[in-house]
Amino acid sequence: MLIKRKRGWELRESEATPEAMFHDRRRILQAMGLGALTAAASPARVALAAAPADPSAGLYPARRNERYTLDRPVTDEKLATTYNNFYEYGSQKTIAEDAQELPIRPWTIAIDGMVEKPMTLGIDDLLKRATLEERLYRHRCVEAWSMAVPWSGFALKALVDMAQPLASAKYLRMETFENPKVAPGQKQFWYPWPYVEGLTMAEATNELAFLVTGMYGKPVPRQDGAPLRLALPWKYGFKSIKSIVKFSFTDKRPVSFWEKLQSSEYGFWANVNPDVPHPRWSQATERVLGVDGRRPTLLYNGYGDYVASLYQGLAGEHLFM
Repeated sequence: MLIKRKRGWELRESEATPEAMFHDRRRILQAMGLGALTAAASPARVALAAAPADPSAGLYPARRNERYTLDRPVTDEKLATTYNNFYEYGSQKTIAEDAQELPIRPWTIAIDGMVEKPMTLGIDDLLKRATLEERLYRHRCVEAWSMAVPWSGFALKALVDMAQPLASAKYLRMETFENPKVAPGQKQFWYPWPYVEGLTMAEATNELAFLVTGMYGKPVPRQDGAPLRLALPWKYGFKSIKSIVKFSFTDKRPVSFWEKLQSSEYGFWANVNPDVPHPRWSQATERVLGVDGRRPTLLYNGYGDYVASLYQGLAGEHLFM
């Protein structure tokens, strides 16, 4: 008798119950008295202004790693590259055109803190040290929408190994660029710029943690985090910091951008869990870009086999929000 073992991401059709309402986290800023903000209700398609060519274009497409597969079609490239959260360029989703103002060369990356080898290197020097590959990952936003993306890049663990952190380093703190001359959102004083995120060392060296340099067989676009961003498929998307300029190893837990704004809603861990709602909306289902209806949210976004063991013994932590 043939026995089929159900994988973590497989669903029965009967489980695909639609949810009636989609909510947006931008209401947090209204609640803080910071003025009305607009939120897009559907993916926008914009004509992007011409930007200087990325000198790394010849590195793509990278060879696909077949270990990382999907249970759904890849999201249309036009949707994934024109429906973006990038608060440096505004709170609306349609920031792709404005983000073309971001200069991505020269781009330097600092690696410092509790390491054997502090260093600063250019993005192209980093790319020379990396072996690029393509991975198909699900991406789940805290706002309850999702997409499936072919990211290109290399494991975050490779950068950690290059830095040679001290045994006393417990966390990896990451920081994005700060340049309000080209990023008008950074002129908004109520945000705690620059954007900061953090991981435990166990999370940073997990095989799924992926530094992204490309997307859809090309260099990653500016609006999606060029020239270097993070992809953490088991966590809500705000943990996947964009346009990184610094990696700091530390023994103190970093306080992230959204945690500084509202720690009760956007905590350090931010693992995907359908059973733990955001304080202002359900996380039980998600809206897939380009697909009608909704589908059930998966625990750890379906990657529990890879990451669930990281959170054993942390019952007192707010792991999912």
